[in-house]
Amino acid sequence: MTETKSKRIPFDTDLVRRLVASQFPQWAHLPVRPVIFGGKNNTTFHLGDEMSVRLPSARAYVAQVEKEQAWLPRLAPQLPLPIPEPVGLGEPGEGYPWPWSVYRWIEGETASLERIPDLPQFARDLAGFLTVLQAIDVTDGPAAGQHNFFRGGPLATYDDQTRKAIEELRASINGAAALAIWEQALAAEWTNPPVWLHGDVAAGNLLVRDGRLSAVIDFGILGVGDPACDLAIAWTLLHGEARAAFREALPLDQGTWARGRGWTIWKALIVAAGLPGSSEEEMARSRAIIVDLVGEHTTSSRP
Repeated sequence: MTETKSKRIPFDTDLVRRLVASQFPQWAHLPVRPVIFGGKNNTTFHLGDEMSVRLPSARAYVAQVEKEQAWLPRLAPQLPLPIPEPVGLGEPGEGYPWPWSVYRWIEGETASLERIPDLPQFARDLAGFLTVLQAIDVTDGPAAGQHNFFRGGPLATYDDQTRKAIEELRASINGAAALAIWEQALAAEWTNPPVWLHGDVAAGNLLVRDGRLSAVIDFGILGVGDPACDLAIAWTLLHGEARAAFREALPLDQGTWARGRGWTIWKALIVAAGLPGSSEEEMARSRAIIVDLVGEHTTSSRP
């Protein structure tokens, strides 16, 4: 199966307020309000000042609720930065069909270039977090599957989708270079034991305070397997010296970086080609990422 945009259901603060009041009456007096960056796959609301409510927006994301509830409390004590702390598990109700979660609120701002004065240090801090995550015992950890859209599994899952996107974009990108990046990634198979991976290391899931990385959130794509997908941040946020610092600080081989480029260009290609639910801004950003990857590939391929 390939990653697609599932049909989403509408919900608002009134629904969240009713869910909380009926299932967690001890918190019924707390105000509910939207989070500015509330997410797509799961939507988050403030619950008072110290908690948040997180609800899957489509059936494809429902399995992530139980996974986060089970694993985040086990991983948190072993990690060097805060991650979400579940404090309640909600059930279907009030017309909402799926389980949902209450978390402890984590203060911080979404990572962005203008909020990070020292991007190389940010890159090293993030690499340090991922290095510790990858070293945690994976016994009974969730292997790649539909629950995390096969992050940590073989890139070949998305081979047809990627080649189709390259063909659709042939008039606006260097298709030959994009295909070369993709085929190099496919050829660099993961043969090491599985490790933990976050699955969606993106700017929206990284928090900063006083310009420094302060927390990592949204572990819905969590799993164990090949950590290459966690390298996409090198091209979606980092650049120049920061990208080099990130790579230097992670003890991963060239094949893993090749697959990291593969995961990055796959997602950029399908979004640029018009993945349902993608905004014009997201499509433009994805085209820029493709240009960056192609430029990097072309430079590295010169004799």
